[in-house]
Order: sequence, then C-alpha cells, then structure tokens
Amino acid sequence: MEINFVTKNSHKAQEVEDILGNIGVSIVHAPLTIHEIQTEDVNDIVRDKVLKAFSKVGRPVFVEHTGLYIDSLQGFPGGLTQVFWDKLKAEKFSELFGGLENTALTAKTIIAFCDAKRVYTFEGAVEGNIAPEPRGNQDFQWDCVFIPKGFQETFAEMGEKKNEISMRKLAFDNFRKFLVSEIL
Repeated sequence: MEINFVTKNSHKAQEVEDILGNIGVSIVHAPLTIHEIQTEDVNDIVRDKVLKAFSKVGRPVFVEHTGLYIDSLQGFPGGLTQVFWDKLKAEKFSELFGGLENTALTAKTIIAFCDAKRVYTFEGAVEGNIAPEPRGNQDFQWDCVFIPKGFQETFAEMGEKKNEISMRKLAFDNFRKFLVSEIL
C-alpha cells in the first residue's frame, strides 16, 4: 500500500520513514503547500489540513502537526506554534521563556490520516522544559530549546536518540498499530 505524506519539511519525511520502519507501507513524500487555518485547536488544524491534502492528492494521505504547549502560558501557543516560532526563533524563545520560574511545557504531535472514507487521528506527547539557551543544531526548529523530562540534553543534542523517545515517534507508533491492524 502507498500512502502520501504531505509536508514541505524533508527532515520530517525522513524521520517518519525511520520511525515507521518496514511494515509493508510505502511512504511517498508529497512536498505540497497546504494553507493551515490559524487556531489554537490543533485537532481542527489537522482535520482541515488532511482534507485539503486529500483533495489535492486524491489518494490515502496523512499530515502531522507538532506544537508546544507552555505551562506558564496556559498551553499557548499550541496549534499556533509555527507562527509563534517563526517570529521568535531560538534565541528570543529561550530568552523569554527559558529563564522563567516555570519552564515546563509539553510537545505534542497529532497525525491525521484520510483514506477517502474517514479521517483518523493519532497523538503522541512528551513533557519537558525550555532550555535557558539554544543548544545543538538549530535546523529542526525548536528541538534546540526542548529538553525532554528525565534528560539533560535538548532534542537537537540527542541526534538519532531523539527518534526513540519523541512525541512524533509516539504518535507514529499509534499510527503504525492502526495501519497494521486495520489497513494491511
């Protein structure tokens, strides 16, 4: 079976292939631009995005959305993380939030899959803290400021080890179970 992954980010496409492994599904990277609605509700974002993606691709497709939910901001920016990050970048983000008394946050990935009949969603979340300064490679957005609970390193400093514990891995583990039990 072939499933299209709609994302402009080639890092994500490679990471997903590594996480899903060989389960009899061929993942096709579809680097399409899908305009995301702007709302804090990530479930609305992924549902809208996967339906738009399906209308462009016309085949089974999935999208993912990862957001940061900062405790001291009552879960903001959530679904608006990309806009928030694009404005602040690593240095300003750490400057504003990494020195607060409460640096706790949750990183959450939600995957939406559309098979032409239904939309299914799968979630993974990891708790952590905001680093007081960016550490590691800054190519993969906020990985350089996210320290997962129980670790001293940022995701960016972990390298491939990140793929074993990330919110994306947890969400894709749930997606893989679904594909193996329901689709294949």
